[in-house]
Amino acid sequence: MANLKEIRNRITSVSSTMQITSAMKMVSAAKLKKAQDAITAMRPYADKLTELLQSLSATLDENTGSKYSTQREVNKVLIVAITSNRGLCGAFNSNIIKAVNRLTTETYANQEVSYLVIGKKANDAFKKTNKIIANKSAIFDDLTFDNVAEVAQMLMDKFVAGEFDKIEIVYNKFKNAATQEVMTEQFLPIVPVSTEANVNLDYIFEPSKIEIVEALIPKSLKTQLYKGIRDSYASEHGARMTAMHKATDNAKELRDQLKLTYNKARQAAITNEILEIVGGAEALNS
Repeated sequence: MANLKEIRNRITSVSSTMQITSAMKMVSAAKLKKAQDAITAMRPYADKLTELLQSLSATLDENTGSKYSTQREVNKVLIVAITSNRGLCGAFNSNIIKAVNRLTTETYANQEVSYLVIGKKANDAFKKTNKIIANKSAIFDDLTFDNVAEVAQMLMDKFVAGEFDKIEIVYNKFKNAATQEVMTEQFLPIVPVSTEANVNLDYIFEPSKIEIVEALIPKSLKTQLYKGIRDSYASEHGARMTAMHKATDNAKELRDQLKLTYNKARQAAITNEILEIVGGAEALNS
């Protein structure tokens, strides 16, 4: 059995760890509230905008379609991997990295795959592949629509220039503090909805459909990327809050076990001392 000093040191160490994880849990909980409000507020707008855009695109002739909906033979694929800059958030980052690896080795095994990473953890995971075209991890330092729009515009320009035939986004979709769902969304080319889904559309367009689509597409794509990053940001804090909550509980349980072990060892040491004193006294009396 470890001596009393070692056990005391372990109790102190575990108690310090518990204080740190508890503090991190509270910080993440505070940040989560703001991030959750932001994604909850913008999600209906982003979904409706995407739905409207897809509906309009589906009604246009192939010859009048947008340059962002051009279907080409898929030879070069760009995967936008969205993770966090920091760890200590459970399987949040590893789930994204696994999903990206599956896309690379299974879905696009016969294509040339490159990465655009948003988050230091994704950069650390894929930098050895030498396939990263850009690292936009600094975007989390100032997460605004304008900053995300610059990244989205870069992606659109690369698609139009023919550098990539398909662009996918992989991120964690926020459901609640304890649950995140890994999402893989096609960013470009735009995926039109089926014709049946537009049967009941009865709109008067002013200006024309083509002009509306051309104006909406860049805004919709920028909003789609912004929503994905916002979802990931909220998911990160939810995952970290949950992970730190579990870590705090585990530290508390370990601390209690160590205290019990310490008390048993201390009691055994006192008992041994008493037995030695009694034994010495009996030896003197004999």
